[in-house]
Amino acid sequence: MTTMAVLRKSDDVADEGESLIDRIAALSRTELTPIALAIDEGEIYPAEALRHLGEAGAWSAHADLRDTIAGISAIGETCGATAFMAWCQNTLVWYILNSENAALKVRFLSNAASGKLLGGTGLSNPMKSFFGIEKLKLKGRRTDGGYIVRGALPWVSNLGPDHMFGTIFELEDGSGDKVMFLVDCADPNVTLTPCKPFLAMDGTGTYAVQLRDVFIPDDQVLAAPAMPFVKKIRAGFILMQNGMGLGLIRDCVAIMQSVRPSLEHVNCFLPKQPEDFAALLGELEAETMQLAATPYDSSNAYWRRVVELRLRIGDASVAAAHAAMLHCGARGYLKSHRAQRRLRESYFVAIVTPATKQLRKMLADNAREYPGDQG
Repeated sequence: MTTMAVLRKSDDVADEGESLIDRIAALSRTELTPIALAIDEGEIYPAEALRHLGEAGAWSAHADLRDTIAGISAIGETCGATAFMAWCQNTLVWYILNSENAALKVRFLSNAASGKLLGGTGLSNPMKSFFGIEKLKLKGRRTDGGYIVRGALPWVSNLGPDHMFGTIFELEDGSGDKVMFLVDCADPNVTLTPCKPFLAMDGTGTYAVQLRDVFIPDDQVLAAPAMPFVKKIRAGFILMQNGMGLGLIRDCVAIMQSVRPSLEHVNCFLPKQPEDFAALLGELEAETMQLAATPYDSSNAYWRRVVELRLRIGDASVAAAHAAMLHCGARGYLKSHRAQRRLRESYFVAIVTPATKQLRKMLADNAREYPGDQG
């Protein structure tokens, strides 16, 4: 089966006239609305919902990255935590899809794109290391048929004992060369340790991951050397994150509109109205889709636009959630009201790697050809 056949396979089961995004949105409303609060509080990791979304085609839309982003956004309207996991899952597929390792694709692409294989991305530490914010935490050495890797990553999400994720290690030989690869969480030398409770989005399958001399066979190597590959996938990696913020902003507009009948007489004095954010949302969506049409554009001008847009969406997410809380007043302060959940989720959009401060640093450094031209 060709790569495109794998990515389009799920459309064969669609009802005639029903779009991919319609299917994703309907599933999100049906399956996630009743459990969104439980996911937020860490009572549920929604593996079943993630698999159902995969069956509907949510993880196999990368033939056009705009569909992938729209799908994440549709999920984000209901649950920010699941939108984040959707980004993790789509990023795993994005890595596999773009790898030149044919054996890896045969082994993993179909299962990841369908949701049979769940997982995510462990690039938070590597991305920070490229800018001198942290040191690269994983080290490896070449051996017969693969590599031996050791080290620990403090935060990796959308994981479980049968999941996989992509990350990067540096060779111990002093060359500075880096290798991008897939980690199998079922490996006995891989240990998952639950993180301390979060402010929000606690049911995202987030763990500290310890690798103790883990053997990585060649058919789990995404790219060696890693850096040209990272340059290839970097724009898609960030553009897909935009879906989280766009969905959240759309729901914040809906929250503000929902209280208008009873509170407009006083909410009219607030400086930002739902129409303001609806207009901003339209602008951010339009630019996201424009950039997502050419995710392999390697020019620095294009990359700078991607970084600037990601920063704007993070800022807009926090602003929209803040406004939604103010429009709701005391009712939004109830633990049962989604306005306060949206506010907490919005901070995650602003701090998930690359965080607001890292994005600003990247722009201050003139968004240099990060990170593919280094090493």
